[in-house]
Amino acid sequence: MKPIILSAFLALTAVPAIACETVTAGDLTIDHAWSRATIGASRPAVFYVEITNAGAADDALLGIATTAAGMPMLHQTQVTDGVASMPHALSVPVPAGQTTALAPGSYHGMLMRLTNPLKEGDSFPASLTFQNAGEVTINVEVLSMRAEGPTCSHAGQ
Repeated sequence: MKPIILSAFLALTAVPAIACETVTAGDLTIDHAWSRATIGASRPAVFYVEITNAGAADDALLGIATTAAGMPMLHQTQVTDGVASMPHALSVPVPAGQTTALAPGSYHGMLMRLTNPLKEGDSFPASLTFQNAGEVTINVEVLSMRAEGPTCSHAGQ
C-alpha cells in the first residue's frame, strides 16, 4: 500500500515542477511561469510569471513570444468604477531590488490565437524580451483551469 501512496504523491507533485523552474539572466531571476488549461483553442489563455531584479538598475519586460499562440501580448488589468478592463501594456516595469509578478488581477500575458488547446500537465516555451537583460526563454507549465498559481518551495521564499 505504501508504494501506491508514494507513487500517487510523486505523480501529483511532479506536475508543477516546470512552473517551479528558475531561470537567471544577468540580475533577473525568472520563475513560477504558468498558465491555465483552456476549454479549446478559440478562447485566449493567460500567462503568469515572477521576475525578481536583484540589480541596481531598473529593467522592463517588453514582450513575450511563444509557439503556443499566434498573438501573445502583455496586458494590465485595470478596474475603474467597478468595471475591469485589460488594455495592452507596452512594457512591464521590473524595478531594481524588487519582484514584479505577472499575476491574476495585475499585469499578465494574453495568449491569443492559440495553436492548440492548453491541457493541464502540458508545458510550452516562451521567450521574454527585457529592455536590459535581453531575451530569456522559459518553460511554462499548464495548470488546471481553477489554479491560482504553482506551489513551489524554493529556498528563501
